[in-house]
Amino acid sequence: MDLILDETGTQRLIGYVVDIGAGDGTAACRLDLDDRHLNRQGMLHGGLAATLLDSAMGTTGSLTVDPSGRHPFTTLSLTVNYVAPGRPGIVEARGRITGGGRSTLFIEGALRHQDGTLIATATGVFRKSRQEP
Repeated sequence: MDLILDETGTQRLIGYVVDIGAGDGTAACRLDLDDRHLNRQGMLHGGLAATLLDSAMGTTGSLTVDPSGRHPFTTLSLTVNYVAPGRPGIVEARGRITGGGRSTLFIEGALRHQDGTLIATATGVFRKSRQEP
């Protein structure tokens, strides 16, 4: 595992970790769900599911230009499809590049529960941001 911890305010607030250590150009966001992450039905809040997918997919894009996964990418579009409720436990979102060019990438993502249940899928378009000096 090669983890990015507490890098952003969002990451610290929600409590997820980013793993760039798979060695296959993909990034994963993992979260151990607790009551702070659940909706009124006791399941993972859909907005948090989208956040995990967005972060995993954006970091996957970043790995194309920066092995540390920290070069910023901007989300141009993100479509999330919810497949099953996210029950308490550990969930993991992982991105995978499906196409694109030098600055714009098409990336898909999947969010799964630790038992293998597919919770949500996503597709998105991400653009490499200019690195500020």
